[in-house]
Amino acid sequence: MYAIVEIAGHQFKVEKDQKVFVNRLATEEGKKVSFDNVLLIGDGNNVTLGAPAIDGAQVSAKVLKHLKGDKVIVFKKKRRKGYRVKNGHRQALSEIVIENIVATGAKKSAPKKETKKVEAKAEAKKATGKADDLKKIEGIGPKIASTLVEAGIATFADLAKAKPAKISEIIADVRGNHVTDTWPAQAKLAADGKWDELKKWQDELDGGKA
Repeated sequence: MYAIVEIAGHQFKVEKDQKVFVNRLATEEGKKVSFDNVLLIGDGNNVTLGAPAIDGAQVSAKVLKHLKGDKVIVFKKKRRKGYRVKNGHRQALSEIVIENIVATGAKKSAPKKETKKVEAKAEAKKATGKADDLKKIEGIGPKIASTLVEAGIATFADLAKAKPAKISEIIADVRGNHVTDTWPAQAKLAADGKWDELKKWQDELDGGKA
């Protein structure tokens, strides 16, 4: 029996007891690991194709050791510019041995824990209900809007209550020169549904600056 399985972003054709070098895994040496994204299983003349993966199929393996691959030389040169750069790279790899291939009935691996940012977004959305489109505020772009949501400011009402200094502190890592002075007042108009008044004011603003 053999299988085609996706491991660490690459597809491999594997069989039982086969040793495979894959991109570095987070699993410690000597520990077992399983892969659920099995695309094809062949057993004699019987071939099962996934769509794209086979439900219930799994390939289990054991991490033998972590190592680095052979050095790859990367040389860059620009003609008539005197530019030459030579770099070496060794890919971080893991050597694993395939222990078992299960065609059906395998339990799915537990999902990975969400990152802190994803958790913050979920908490913000849960706490504030449906988020508003903060990009409707003059001076707020997609990156700033997502940063504010991650910080718990997901609605016009939330933004209207925030102090400009606090907003500036939250978006300090976003590139650009952002003037936040008018954002709470703009948000207050949006929260109250005074869109005509807000639009008229925004026509006079430049990136949120009066």
